Amino acid sequence: MNTSASDRKAIRRVVISALVGATIEWYDFFLYGVVAGIVFNKLYFPGSDPVVSTLLAYTTFAVGFVTRPLGGVIFGHFGDRIGRKSMLIITLMIMGVATFLIGLVPTYAQIGIAAPLLLLLLRIAQGIGLGGEWGGAVLMAYEYAPKEQRGWYASLPQIGLAIGLCLASGVVALLSGLLSDAQFLSWGWRIAFLISGAMVGVGLYIRLHVQETPEFAAVKARNAELRVPFIDMLRRYPGNVLKGMGARYIDGVFFNIFGVFSINYLTGTLSVSRTDALLGVMAAAVVMIFFIPFFGRLSDQLGRSRVFMWGSLITASSAFPGFWLMTHSGGNMALVWLAIIVPFGILYASVYGPEAALFCELFDAKVRYTGISFVYQFSGIFASGITPIIATALLKSGGGQPWQICLYLLFAGAVSALCAWLIGRSPAPGPAPATCALSRAPDGARASASAGRTGTPPPR
Repeated sequence: MNTSASDRKAIRRVVISALVGATIEWYDFFLYGVVAGIVFNKLYFPGSDPVVSTLLAYTTFAVGFVTRPLGGVIFGHFGDRIGRKSMLIITLMIMGVATFLIGLVPTYAQIGIAAPLLLLLLRIAQGIGLGGEWGGAVLMAYEYAPKEQRGWYASLPQIGLAIGLCLASGVVALLSGLLSDAQFLSWGWRIAFLISGAMVGVGLYIRLHVQETPEFAAVKARNAELRVPFIDMLRRYPGNVLKGMGARYIDGVFFNIFGVFSINYLTGTLSVSRTDALLGVMAAAVVMIFFIPFFGRLSDQLGRSRVFMWGSLITASSAFPGFWLMTHSGGNMALVWLAIIVPFGILYASVYGPEAALFCELFDAKVRYTGISFVYQFSGIFASGITPIIATALLKSGGGQPWQICLYLLFAGAVSALCAWLIGRSPAPGPAPATCALSRAPDGARASASAGRTGTPPPR
């Protein structure tokens, strides 16, 4: 398929906008996760048992995932009715303000119980903002892209996760290295949250200069928006919703064990310095930046579900040699970093790269924002939000050994592989029936829209 120079320019602008916004949002969201197990457990959830304090800190981390489906439903609804662009501007504002304010919250020692409560409220706001952000960002790139390159283009905003994690880990590692432990715990960690304000200003400027996607603009032109996209999604695509949430399982579990929990494991169990642990995760995130689009393009060539299915199994299995290498590294940081970089930086990208396009192709354009947001965010409650809690509990029940965690990862990988295989065997979604999809349109618009329907998305 040939695209004009103006089309290529528009696609580049949209991809840059989605990538920059996604980077800022993921930085804000994961910064909380990086800090939760090393700062918040001490300053906001103090207690005699460090395991209990860490679990409480990770509980507020999980709350962000619980509220993400709410944000996905709210912004998905208006994104499918009003437009993708305007929702992305709002979500970026919500995330940026909430993250900035986290950096200003007094500690438990200063204001008592109000401190963790304020932290909880701001984490809820973060979850709502990101709940609407991810779906809109990947959707802009997917709907602008040529059909035969949608895996590649939809994977580019996914790089924002790796860059955001790299920035979050890198900023905290830099502050940890430059400051003493007392300075870092007293005020240094707050700098990482406060700089989000400047980043949001840049993201808003870029997002204000993009146009609505052609696919949704066509829906608007036909006056074919649905009254309640969420209800229509559940009515027409219940199987795709379940399969999508199952496929998402390994993504959330693996990311939060290697990107969040591993920092606490390395520092608390293996006595690795906080800076070295953060640098290992940051290095994996840098490597991931290059492998996410590689696997996105591979999914265009070999098929979305096939790449995702094998990626799920291989990624989950890599936890065993990864944790074995960490445990038997003998303090050798090169081995510790290798144990993180290969599973997390390379193999995990085989899942996260094709994921956006895989989920987009589960739904038609009228409910796509709602559909992919709900699938990704609702499944995140059990796939992502509670994973650090589960991993902490499994580590304790295993006497400090990580093998129960590895078995949990293998289970998640098997579930995701099965669901990806089922997605590959399912027919691609067609356009909504005229009686449902065009229920708001006048008779003339319905007839025009019916006559102008295009084909379904390419096979998965």
